[in-house]
Amino acid sequence: MVTLNISDLEQVDKFRHLQLTLRDRWKTIELFDNSEADIIIIPSLSIDQRELRKIEGCEHYEERLLFSLMRLRNPRTRLIYVTSMPLHPSIIDYYLQLLPGIPFSHARNRLLLLSTYDSSLKPLSEKILERPRLLERIRQAVRLEKSFMACYNATFLEAELSLKLNVPLYAAAPDLQILGTKSGSRQIFAESGVPYPDGSERIWNTPDLAQAACDLWERQPTLKRMVVKLNEGISGEGNALLDLRPIMNVAPNQASHAERITAISDRLSSLRFQAKKETWENFSGRIPELGAIVEAFVEGEVKRSPSVQGRITPNGEVEILSTHDQILGGPDGQIYLGCRFPADESYRLQLQQLGLQVGRTLAEKGALERFGVDFIAVDQGNGDWDIQAIEINLRKGGTTHPFMTLKLLTTGRYDLSTGLFYSQQGRPKYYIATDNLQKDRYRGLLPNDLMDIIAHHRLHFDTGNETGTVFHLMGCLSQFGKLGLTSIGDSPQQAEDIYNKVVKVLDEESHSDNDNFPLFSDYVFPIAGDGYSY
Repeated sequence: MVTLNISDLEQVDKFRHLQLTLRDRWKTIELFDNSEADIIIIPSLSIDQRELRKIEGCEHYEERLLFSLMRLRNPRTRLIYVTSMPLHPSIIDYYLQLLPGIPFSHARNRLLLLSTYDSSLKPLSEKILERPRLLERIRQAVRLEKSFMACYNATFLEAELSLKLNVPLYAAAPDLQILGTKSGSRQIFAESGVPYPDGSERIWNTPDLAQAACDLWERQPTLKRMVVKLNEGISGEGNALLDLRPIMNVAPNQASHAERITAISDRLSSLRFQAKKETWENFSGRIPELGAIVEAFVEGEVKRSPSVQGRITPNGEVEILSTHDQILGGPDGQIYLGCRFPADESYRLQLQQLGLQVGRTLAEKGALERFGVDFIAVDQGNGDWDIQAIEINLRKGGTTHPFMTLKLLTTGRYDLSTGLFYSQQGRPKYYIATDNLQKDRYRGLLPNDLMDIIAHHRLHFDTGNETGTVFHLMGCLSQFGKLGLTSIGDSPQQAEDIYNKVVKVLDEESHSDNDNFPLFSDYVFPIAGDGYSY
């Protein structure tokens, strides 16, 4: 957990008072009008750094907010984007070339790129706070009365940065971030009247974990599996599966309570971890630091992991932005790989309603800006789905940047009555997105190489017909062979065809026989434990 740099009530009150000025700037934030605005983007991943390191290439995830450059489509918007290390010029050029009707030079002159030149394993916000001259340069670059700050997630580091710059932060206050943890999510679900799996409150040691698992088993004697989750795990990487089937001899009504606890305690060292290199020694050591919960694993022959994304405005209004079907992988289908937009029509409107319920509870507690809710949907037959909430992400997540890319490129609208997104021409738009197109054969490809491939094979997004692919995480490509992309089409099939064409071209251009990443057609809603928007 991030150290609380703003601990006294006076400082917290100052931060919240500064946030109140967002109400006067709300129209500037969202609408492409002629209003002037200076936007500071701080893409700091201010989360537990040891958990973050489980995600390969995470040092480049500051690039995921580069969709914000599309806000330069408003000719009176200026944008300051700060990163730990400088971004490759061709990556910046790529995003600016996506702006229709805006001369490249005009957009570039309204963009200030700053860097800490610090690749250490610390959140970006902390690095900025350690550099008073950089702070002063940011402060001098903005018109305070017309500026606001956006970030990936808000901790006390971002709050301190907001106060030092005297610029309001558009995000949930740091003292509310507990509501986006595993235990906090369960609390909000209960208060919102949203169905969610049976489970425990936050636990701080392994004996209590065994006790909580035993109590859960006794409440639900037919359980086959449970999920143990670090309270601040991300992308499903902090999850582990507890399989009860090998110890059915101590199931309720088969053995004593004490025998059951002993068997579960012994079984904990055999947890099936979702992160590739996780061990029980490390995992158990993190429980006293982060806390953990245990909850029932939702079984089912046909399962999906949909999500809903919403927003709480500075005026306290709750808006639904999108629904997705998440694409999951890992040993037990709990690792976030990507998403399809929109979610299946058989439950997308129900997701919207459940999202509104959660959003209203969060708004009552004073939360602001982005929130996402992940669910498990189990097919009951005859078109009925049992939907249970799994987790709240009180921050930008894995479904944020693809949807915002679509919205900012097309300036279209999301229709609550259908759950579809329509371009200004009235065409519904669909996409497939991923942060995890990764193959060993892609290693060594430089950003300029990718630009050559995109241009030669015409893989870029066509602003005329509003279809094609928008790439991100390009900084990951050379070292990790990893790339992100959003493939947009006028139908689900067209979006998938566009995505598969990109994969085919990259495979051909990288000249290797190591095919270890399937097409998305092979990921037709895999059986999943639960989904985690990162």
